[in-house]
Amino acid sequence: MDKKTLVDMAYLARLTVEEADVDNYCTQLNQILHFIEQMQQVNTENIEPLAHPLPDIYTNATPWRLDQVTEKNQREQLQQCAPVAQDGFYVVPPVIE
Repeated sequence: MDKKTLVDMAYLARLTVEEADVDNYCTQLNQILHFIEQMQQVNTENIEPLAHPLPDIYTNATPWRLDQVTEKNQREQLQQCAPVAQDGFYVVPPVIE
């Protein structure tokens, strides 16, 4: 990737890139693109896609917890730091009038 391409991409993405950083960004992006090219050269013809990176022994062993209340209601205590709270709810300014 050259400097002009980087500056054009930054403009299209509405990003501000300092002139002093352009060379560094070009180097880093070229390294990333080179790494992607290396990955594309790997033969994956007989490799089955994964739904999860961990083997099934780990994904199926996730323990389920019971759906029950384990903590007491602390709403009043937690809402004391709110600027405005009413009837157990936080009061916020209207967004649409």
